[in-house]
Amino acid sequence: MPPLKLFTTGLQHVAAMYAGVVAPPLVVGAAVGLSPTELAFLTGASLFLAGIVTLFQTLGFWKVGSRLPFVNGATFAAVAPMLAIAKSSGPEDTLPVIFGATMVAAALGFVIAPFFSKLIRFFPPVVTGSVITLIGVSLMPVSFNWAMGGDEKSPHYGDFANIGMAGLTLVIVLVLRRFTTGFMKQIAVLIGLVIGTLIAIPVGITDFTAVTESDPVGFPTPFHFGAPQFAIPAIVSMCVVMLVSMTESTADMLALGEVVDRPADRKTIAGGLRADMLGSALSPFFNGFMCSAFAQNIGLVAMTRIRSRYVVATGGGILILLGLSPMAAGLVASVPQPVLGGAGVVLFGSVAASGIQTLMKADLSKDNNVLIVGTALAVGLIPIAAPDFYHAFPDSAKIILDSGISTGCVTAIVLNLVFNHLGRSRRDEEVVAHPMEPGEGISYERDEPDPVPGPDKAPA
Repeated sequence: MPPLKLFTTGLQHVAAMYAGVVAPPLVVGAAVGLSPTELAFLTGASLFLAGIVTLFQTLGFWKVGSRLPFVNGATFAAVAPMLAIAKSSGPEDTLPVIFGATMVAAALGFVIAPFFSKLIRFFPPVVTGSVITLIGVSLMPVSFNWAMGGDEKSPHYGDFANIGMAGLTLVIVLVLRRFTTGFMKQIAVLIGLVIGTLIAIPVGITDFTAVTESDPVGFPTPFHFGAPQFAIPAIVSMCVVMLVSMTESTADMLALGEVVDRPADRKTIAGGLRADMLGSALSPFFNGFMCSAFAQNIGLVAMTRIRSRYVVATGGGILILLGLSPMAAGLVASVPQPVLGGAGVVLFGSVAASGIQTLMKADLSKDNNVLIVGTALAVGLIPIAAPDFYHAFPDSAKIILDSGISTGCVTAIVLNLVFNHLGRSRRDEEVVAHPMEPGEGISYERDEPDPVPGPDKAPA
């Protein structure tokens, strides 16, 4: 695309994922008592690493990278175990212990990535459609929380000004999508965020403190918080997070492959997982955390239909610049949470719609497939519908169970194995994994050979 379009569409991806990538360092940094300056440093490091890993994914090198329009950054799945590490370690040792555990877990994940990718044959449309739908539905509470203000402790959380701004932003995006064409239509979300932010200034919910109090340039100094420490319990905990992260990334790559009409095969998934783990291993050197895919950007690709990986690579370059300029990062951070929430409704809803489209490729006339979809969605929605459902479980188990995407994905895979694979021949499994449209290809309803054409008939 031309440079201007490349920049603006890339910036749109940054705007869609910015809140998610800065959330882990803000939560963990506050838990260990970092000063505002150190907290800004940790946030900048996360932005810098998100840009690096996004370039790994989109451009790729050797066997690293999915080469899909895939955005990566610090995963929120690691927040709970990192907070648990903070409770068991002293404030000065928490971050070094987290960094050491992340390096070991990511190195192990890089080694097992090609073996993990061989599970692709167990992801037919009935599984991938369920997981993609679940990703979109699971992200909806995030947009609703943003729409209410993002901070539950704030006295203005959920008031009319916040929800009204979210609704207005949603209307702006919808109007732009309906009445504009071409490039304006493609960047409707970005325009909606800009207009929403400008309107929010007189409303009084926009804060530019992050811009005025930040330095124009700053580099994430390696091991700024101390040399990494290697504690066995922390390493085990982060290895569990690594497996959860790889499961979610696999599901996200399958979803994105369907959106861009380039289904993710075993090679693509292996390369994508290697990029995740290489970025996660490199991240602690620059004071970052474990990295994973950002599902919200899949919704942006689905809605805009801009499938170029170079657009997302440009977004990765923007993230690197933001990480090197705290003042620029503060400008993006000044977009109010309610404005992000209004745009998030469209983005995350598009992901769920893509999942429904994938389910249409599965044979839902079969009771077994309906059972798989229904059970996987129900299990995956437990953390959303009943957040305290697993409160009595051990913390190590809650790392997995509190991720509805992971539990729903595992449920769909297991049920597909039980109902569509176990007890079937290899030939039957291929039919289940790749169902044919009526009237296409070979019919497996009989085993007799095709009739030999007569002398007056042309060969089939």
